[in-house]
Amino acid sequence: MLRFMPVGDSQTIGSAGEHTWRYRLWQHLRETYGGPFAVVGPRETLYDKATDAPTSYEYADPDFPRGHLAGWGEGWLHMAPLIGDAVREHRADVLLVALGLIDLGFYTNAEQTAENVRSFVAQARAARPRVRMVILPVIPNVRAEQDPPFAAQVTLFNELLAKAVADLDEPRSPLLLASPPAAYDINFDTYDGTHPNASGEHKIAGAFAEAMWQGWGIGHTYAV
Repeated sequence: MLRFMPVGDSQTIGSAGEHTWRYRLWQHLRETYGGPFAVVGPRETLYDKATDAPTSYEYADPDFPRGHLAGWGEGWLHMAPLIGDAVREHRADVLLVALGLIDLGFYTNAEQTAENVRSFVAQARAARPRVRMVILPVIPNVRAEQDPPFAAQVTLFNELLAKAVADLDEPRSPLLLASPPAAYDINFDTYDGTHPNASGEHKIAGAFAEAMWQGWGIGHTYAV
């Protein structure tokens, strides 16, 4: 059985009642993978805006497997120390990682964030030497559109991320850099300029799906 672990920030954990891109990708894999798989992780809740905490179990589909390692306001800085235990405990085979926006927005510059990427990879591999990872660059968001210095940091980080993935990729534990979601438009694919709506969820899920299909032959091309 192939075990997928989504890792991310608010775009990944999602809010009460949302589907999330995790759900869209799960649906896609159910239809295309052709073998047993699981979605795993140490956390199960969604973020609840009413309580300002990750306390909700209000999933739009009760059959959706809830496991993940995602948190509202968490980034590479926060996940690097956690990933080893999470991978070890849940025996994750494939990490689906969407991080960086929070780091650059509140905690670290592009170079520091890239160092945390490298630490994350090292910790995951120490726990499970053959773990695979698909990593999504920071995608378009309203702050990058309105804040040129921040946009420059996002651009630089995405360049450093691509270099880190190329440097760290190895046959035993391969890394894939997913392409940014095709035609992602914050005016149509988010509900607030940052967090994906249904259209955005499909596009993010599609980015992960296409990377796995093209890189490893897992699943198939993504169809909405």
